[in-house]
Amino acid sequence: MDPADFGTDAAGHLVPIKGYDDSLGRNYEHFAFVPDPLPSEPRLRMATYKRVAEASLALGRLDSAAEKLPNPQLLVRPALHKEAQSTSALEGTHATLFDVLEAEFLDKTRRSSQVSEVLNYVDAATQGLELIQKRPITTTAIADLQGVLVKGTRGGSWDAGIIRRSPVYLAGAKAGMEHSRFVPVPEGPLLIEGMNAWEAWINAKDDVPLLVKAALGHYQFETLHPFTDGNGRMGRLVVTLQLVDGKALRYPILNISTYFEPRKDRYKDLLLACSQSGQFDDWVQFFCDAVEAQANAEIDRINALLDFRTQLLEELKTANAKGVVLDIVDDLIAYPVITASQAASMHQVTFPPANNAIQRLVDMGYLAEVTGRQYGRVFLCRRVMEIVDSVT
Repeated sequence: MDPADFGTDAAGHLVPIKGYDDSLGRNYEHFAFVPDPLPSEPRLRMATYKRVAEASLALGRLDSAAEKLPNPQLLVRPALHKEAQSTSALEGTHATLFDVLEAEFLDKTRRSSQVSEVLNYVDAATQGLELIQKRPITTTAIADLQGVLVKGTRGGSWDAGIIRRSPVYLAGAKAGMEHSRFVPVPEGPLLIEGMNAWEAWINAKDDVPLLVKAALGHYQFETLHPFTDGNGRMGRLVVTLQLVDGKALRYPILNISTYFEPRKDRYKDLLLACSQSGQFDDWVQFFCDAVEAQANAEIDRINALLDFRTQLLEELKTANAKGVVLDIVDDLIAYPVITASQAASMHQVTFPPANNAIQRLVDMGYLAEVTGRQYGRVFLCRRVMEIVDSVT
């Protein structure tokens, strides 16, 4: 991080730091960036507020589209798994959506470390969504969720679930702090004060549009970098929680990380540029581009899922199908990867009728056995997976 890049217009100030780098075995002296508190009335261009309005309308259309489904809640499970996959990939943890969904049928000892990390996000998101039904988004709550996120992973060290008590720097670990891309605020009082101000700002009852709150709140969270691991994933989870808590969405079905992942360099460059220039317009517009694109993509997915469900139900009606096979079809949106045992448990029937229903869907070409096992077989609805896993 070059201090010369942070001039008088920067969105904060530099403070000198020094210490000992355990990984390199040497002392260092450098600077860290302390962001200013976010403004109560952000100064943004009219063009930026126009993009905010357009993205907000797209969110409204998405929320309405979800209600077309007989049970919109079914969208939540695949959406959370897809967001978990994409937000983890942004941090270098890669797993296919099928692997993530299939892993829920596997003993935890058989899951890969990558899949376990992705599923931790699902757990953290689920707990976060339950939490905001009872209380505001707070630093303490986010710290608890970070503990869930990194549990059993390489980031699950002694300081999991607490605000960091050591310095961090972004990129350039092999070269040292002086050659890093960015050095966030040092641990201690400045970080605590920054997080307290962030919490107060995102929860303030004011006239700042929700998408501006989400965009600037995300910038500030990533700039403060409050944890030793998982900051990117937690920051993007907070965006989802803000949109649901702010009533922009009734269901957490917007996969914003799917937009950021293939554009991760620009995503990171724009966040850094906010700190260097003190200007937030480019970042807010990019954030709104992501929201609008993903809202429109999700609407297309919902329509495709509705078309598929209608087609399948009509064919089953022609074949005089009834009972559990229809129940399984209704749940394929949420469970495109399924076992007979799971179907039996979900629909409160014994194994034989559940297995027969799945076999009927296999015979019709709507499910396929994908594990090659005689027992504990896993079945996949390829068409639903294609729709859910489509990338913008």
